[in-house]
Amino acid sequence: MEVDAYIALGSNIGNRLGYIQKAIKAICKLENTCVVKVSEIYETNPVGYVEQDKFLNMVIMIKTCFTPFELLEKLQEIEHMLKRKRVIHWGPRTIDLDILTFDGITLHDPKLTIPHPEMLKRAFVLIPLKDIAPDIKFYGNTIDFYIKTCDDKDTINIFK
Repeated sequence: MEVDAYIALGSNIGNRLGYIQKAIKAICKLENTCVVKVSEIYETNPVGYVEQDKFLNMVIMIKTCFTPFELLEKLQEIEHMLKRKRVIHWGPRTIDLDILTFDGITLHDPKLTIPHPEMLKRAFVLIPLKDIAPDIKFYGNTIDFYIKTCDDKDTINIFK
């Protein structure tokens, strides 16, 4: 059964745009998966560990036949292929691929939480998500409601 999922992409090491483009191409090559919507790309300040370069962030919508855990595994394989290293929590990375939502389900597992647990606090996720899903709601609230509460919304600019 084909379902909709939203994936956040981020990069702040090396050729940031190149890593994002390679990740999208790799996602397009996944079996029974296609990218159907792509947000603008935004340049953003780091959050959490701030002693690092700015990020490029975006969100894509895919249609897939994978389960949430199969999709997570495939996305982690793409991160590994693109030399993602997990050294510092919220630290620099060649590519970060996060499942934001998956077919409207709620999932709490040690390996995967859906919706993504930090997304409603992060304008660098919500603003690109709004580009491609302006009517999406979480817990009965609009995406604009959550964007207004974000501290980082003034540090996000469209990447040119």
